[in-house]
Amino acid sequence: MDTPRTTPREQRIGYFCAVAVMFVWAGFLLTGRLSAKQDFTPWDVAALRYSGAFLAALPLTSAFGWPRLPPVRALVILATAALGFPLLAYHGFAFAPAAHGGVLMPGMLPFLTAALGAWLLAEAWTRRRALSLLVVAGGIGLLAADTFGDHPGAWRGDILFLLGGSCWALYTVLVRRWGVAAMRATLAIALYAAPIYLPVWWLVLPSNMAAVPNGTIAFQFLYQGLMATIVAGLLFTRAVIAIGPQRTTAITSLVPAMAALAAWPLLGEALGALGLAGVALVTAGMLLSVFDRPR
Repeated sequence: MDTPRTTPREQRIGYFCAVAVMFVWAGFLLTGRLSAKQDFTPWDVAALRYSGAFLAALPLTSAFGWPRLPPVRALVILATAALGFPLLAYHGFAFAPAAHGGVLMPGMLPFLTAALGAWLLAEAWTRRRALSLLVVAGGIGLLAADTFGDHPGAWRGDILFLLGGSCWALYTVLVRRWGVAAMRATLAIALYAAPIYLPVWWLVLPSNMAAVPNGTIAFQFLYQGLMATIVAGLLFTRAVIAIGPQRTTAITSLVPAMAALAAWPLLGEALGALGLAGVALVTAGMLLSVFDRPR
């Protein structure tokens, strides 16, 4: 089960972190899509993410130390959460709108983690949890039906989003199984990727950074590096440790609805009646899961 040994205080911390990360993730979807409408290449946005996260994490090592992990675990975290998820997501935003990213990454996350959790963590499904996933699936389906038909060629981004969400789901379940502390996992994500990625980007990957205004660069540097990596990584991993992956991802299933609603006025990506109904269903499914009592 999700929370067999957590205290009430731990559960409160977990729920707070899960709710807080929803807003950061919704911002990640919006700023990621915005970057595709600016002059960045996806490789540029990733470079800003890794450099910003690395610089933000360095001062934390004085208090928490360097994140030491067994080599295999470090490689898995690097491949899934540090490199796989963001690189696939940023390239997905070049082809598909923010609503697609919300549906296929945080929207699919409860289903992917539930399947992996049953396999790797032996986490049982209650009837109420199964019902909540069905309700969320209905809402995600309505969101998809409302937004997926208006963007020819978006299927390329959709595939990338689904692969990116799968990377994050695997990280979510494994960090729970291994019992990796939230700060250690977050620092590993922030510190391991930059020394590998940035030299490759600088030497061989396409870049259009010179055409982007300095203020735009600074904004993406701060949001992608500090907020979307350090803050979101710490909040999400802390929630997973406290209340488990199934409940955490049930709460974050609201992210696609939040992002789709916000993308309407901010990015001009409209949401119709089906999409609004989908938002309501996803919300209902999330509430069903959150208030499901572990047995």
